[in-house]
Amino acid sequence: MKLEVTELGPVKRAIKIEVPEDAVNREFDRVYTDLKRQVRIPGFRPGKAPVAMLEKRYAKAVEQDVIQRLVPTYYQRAIQEAGVAPVLVEIPPLERLKANRNTSLTFTATVEIKPSIELRDYRPPNPISLKPDSRTIADQDVEKALERFREQQSRLDAVPSGTLLAEGLYAVVTIEGFLDGEPVEGSKKEGLLHKVGTQKPVLGLTIDEVLVGKKEGDHGEIHQEYPATHPDARLAGKVVTFRVSILGVKQKILPALDDEFAKDCGAYDTLEALKDKIRSELEAALKRDIEEGYKDQIIERLLEMHHFDLPEALIEREIRTMVRQRLMEEQRKKDGTLSMNDQIHMEEEATRIQKEVAPGAQKRVKLGLVLEAIADKEGVSVSEQEIQDEFTKLARSLQVPLEDIQKMVESGGQSSRQELEDRIRAEKTLQLVYQFAVIQG
Repeated sequence: MKLEVTELGPVKRAIKIEVPEDAVNREFDRVYTDLKRQVRIPGFRPGKAPVAMLEKRYAKAVEQDVIQRLVPTYYQRAIQEAGVAPVLVEIPPLERLKANRNTSLTFTATVEIKPSIELRDYRPPNPISLKPDSRTIADQDVEKALERFREQQSRLDAVPSGTLLAEGLYAVVTIEGFLDGEPVEGSKKEGLLHKVGTQKPVLGLTIDEVLVGKKEGDHGEIHQEYPATHPDARLAGKVVTFRVSILGVKQKILPALDDEFAKDCGAYDTLEALKDKIRSELEAALKRDIEEGYKDQIIERLLEMHHFDLPEALIEREIRTMVRQRLMEEQRKKDGTLSMNDQIHMEEEATRIQKEVAPGAQKRVKLGLVLEAIADKEGVSVSEQEIQDEFTKLARSLQVPLEDIQKMVESGGQSSRQELEDRIRAEKTLQLVYQFAVIQG
């Protein structure tokens, strides 16, 4: 086999491959031998038909069979001999190639390859330096978390008869719109619980002012003028009167912060034990957050430190992955099948998302290549147990059976499992670089 490699760019190569004449002839012989056993030619016993007759009848099919056998085999040999690891391969359509006896077969494969990366310092004595994050958990943080627990255990009780609504109290109301004395279809809300003072809109209206100072059984009105350009022709240029009826007044009752409250929150004998537990959980969460922040700093430094060309194929693959993930998230929220309009919308959305995620995709590809180079240098590997642990973590996170996660990955074939393994390896490598890093001061 003759081989000629031409550099088309930092990460692109053209590999011209020439299959020797004798290899072409042997393959033709094999194909015709196989063909003899398979076809039936009138006047000849099975396997005894002359090759010349087979050539007249099946020459084109045999030629394509020879090409389909030779090209993949010699392409694999060529990339091994050339010492390249393609991320994208472009081989001319096999039906356009020509193969003839007593003639070598020549074809060219264009490949994109991973770049050669010159790793910068990330280990002592020149580790990556990180800006310190000095956040700590203060007493007020514990008190705020305790108040959230208290809010969760609160209840709404009716206030004494005649109590006037004020900020912080809750009104149970019914609202309905009327136009020229007639109810407006779709404008009624019944038994709505509204906390006074929140200014939360109801049917597009702010009702707090009309509630303050009123009591159970009272009524109020809001006159809402709609512009002539309003999309609802019924309301355009009209004034709608919204009647607000107060069905009840309630107040939030918070439990006392004492040992009994702590017992209601779980296996805590005292309020101090609950506070200690809250503090430890807050500190653990803060530690994780600070560590993630440090790793974000490391990622930015790794991206800044290394400069190389990125294979377009990897960027396009990452963009497709990110778009698919976003569209799947949107579809999960809708929780239904796609209508024709939905499909059109999804196609338009995919185009928009592609432009939006392109810069991030380039960063992710670059970071992945840098971490892969570090992992190769440091000998980072992934064990079967680590893969199984990741399955368990995903199952717990998604709240689905472990077997479903395993089946989902297995259904994606070897590439899906490899993608999972690559992600674990990248996370381990980033953790390793983080352990080498130093925090300033």
